[in-house]
Amino acid sequence: MDSSQTYFDAFDSAMWRPIYHSAGAISVFKSVKRLPPPHGFVGMKNKPYNKPYHQSKSAKRQKTAAKPANDGSNEEVLLADVKSLLSAHKSTENTNQEEVEDDLEPSSKASYVPPERFSEIDVKISELSSTGDGLGLSSACDHVYVVPFTVPGDSVQARVVNHFPKAGYTLTDFIKVITPAPQRDDSLPRCPYFAKCAGCQIQMLPYELQLQHKKGIVEKAYRNFSTLTPDIVPAVAETIGSPLQYAYRTKLTPHFDGPPGSMTRKAKRDPSGRKGFEIVPPIGFNLKGTRKIIDIEDCPIGTDAVREGMKRERKQVAEEIANYTRGATILLRESTLRKPKTPAKQESPKSATIQSVGNDSPKEEDSLSPTPNGNTIKAEDIETSNAQDGPLPYIEIKTYITDQRATSTEYVDDFEFRNTAGAFFQNNNSILPKFTAYIRDRIIPPKSAGGSKPIKYLIDAYCGSGLFTITLSSLFSSSMGIDIAGASIVSAKENATANNISNASFMTADASKLFEHVKYPPEETVVIIDPPRKGCDDPFLQQLLRFGPRRVVYVSCNVHTQARDVGVMVEGLKDCRYEIESLQGFDFFPQTGHVEGVAILARSS
Repeated sequence: MDSSQTYFDAFDSAMWRPIYHSAGAISVFKSVKRLPPPHGFVGMKNKPYNKPYHQSKSAKRQKTAAKPANDGSNEEVLLADVKSLLSAHKSTENTNQEEVEDDLEPSSKASYVPPERFSEIDVKISELSSTGDGLGLSSACDHVYVVPFTVPGDSVQARVVNHFPKAGYTLTDFIKVITPAPQRDDSLPRCPYFAKCAGCQIQMLPYELQLQHKKGIVEKAYRNFSTLTPDIVPAVAETIGSPLQYAYRTKLTPHFDGPPGSMTRKAKRDPSGRKGFEIVPPIGFNLKGTRKIIDIEDCPIGTDAVREGMKRERKQVAEEIANYTRGATILLRESTLRKPKTPAKQESPKSATIQSVGNDSPKEEDSLSPTPNGNTIKAEDIETSNAQDGPLPYIEIKTYITDQRATSTEYVDDFEFRNTAGAFFQNNNSILPKFTAYIRDRIIPPKSAGGSKPIKYLIDAYCGSGLFTITLSSLFSSSMGIDIAGASIVSAKENATANNISNASFMTADASKLFEHVKYPPEETVVIIDPPRKGCDDPFLQQLLRFGPRRVVYVSCNVHTQARDVGVMVEGLKDCRYEIESLQGFDFFPQTGHVEGVAILARSS
């Protein structure tokens, strides 16, 4: 998984820039009946539809690489939902089309006339897209308005931003609700910036409906991106929710732009001539659909430590703003220390401290944060307990880290994971025990009477700092974690040692050559893959199919590229192809349109 994947992690780099990913072309075989691509998509060899999601004036100047037509980007996902909504109304239109056309002269046939840009329109929302935006039809049902912060059944007022007539939709800005839908509850949002900040899309939905919506995202992903026929795609299970719906996020990266003129060509050529700040700039996240940063003092989806850190670092930036000539991104990463409880502690809990760990001096744009001044912030110890076993024999002291090179510590059940603070690790620890337990319970098939050899080996591709290799190690005789990032492998080895794991090894290797180093027998091996948002490239999938492990567990932060890749594995190569056993969504990021997916596949006999 890669942490971006949500809005807040799109700013892990010091300078804000949209994140675009691309994936390699997928080979096509004919062994499995497949559906054609969704209407509106073009082939890999043709120029893909490549309009920016929100084409403001600044976005027009931005150079973007052409993306393949099946890359699972927001633009492509939105386009698939738009085409689906238009198609749903097409049958009704066709029923009366011949009769209407007989009565009309060619010049009198109605056609869609777009409203002027920045004009205000009323829209009835028909459905919620997989991007988290509401979709409403034009009066003639031949065009779609995309309206953020809305739910099906809402009647809203929106401002027209950009037209994409060939794609059949118009982007708008949300203004206000005229008539709320029954499922909308405006008492639920806990954030004063909701409906402005781009981070969360669905705080106004009850949590049960959020989980239903995310199940639908997985279903639509396999319908639109796998190109598999419905009969070979199993029913998607109900989404597993997060124990925490707020205060769950262990990492935030608020940011601020440089002073006016700091990014001109002249300023880039001669940094010494840059002017400093005259006033404190907005520090926070972007206004929905724009590059404009809005000032955000607090983010309620962050953990308590991260939220305290955000307040403190904002204050310090303000105090030291004269030292900055460029913008910066502030890293706020939670770290946890477990301390055994003493008898006195159990009788009378005392306060602990939330501390910051950072750099020694403020830097320019490549800096992750200004320097903390070394003071501490008082907070109560977090008493941990288990619903079945009662209080646990330790307390947890939370700190926040601002230095990307510092070491953060997280716990998943009793496993300890230490990572470089700026590196990737899952950002919702509250759901990780459920998540790893689900995979543990399903990664090895039930014993059968067929005499198959037992599965003894695990290959953890894209292993990162060893989350799956370590938490699943007791199930296997030998486990191997592989990652392209050398720093991640260093962390993985240290984590295995810290957790007394002796049957796991780790190595650095490029994904395209991963299986060259594997000596495990395929029939006794399960592979778990956890790629970045762009999914797996074609060389990796082809070598995976040539190796042919008995089982594959595909974990993904982008269920659309997961569906695309699973389609390739189901289609197969020569005598190796897979069947989908189960599809499951996990809500790692409540209040947002993001859903994590787990697909479990078994090699077909």
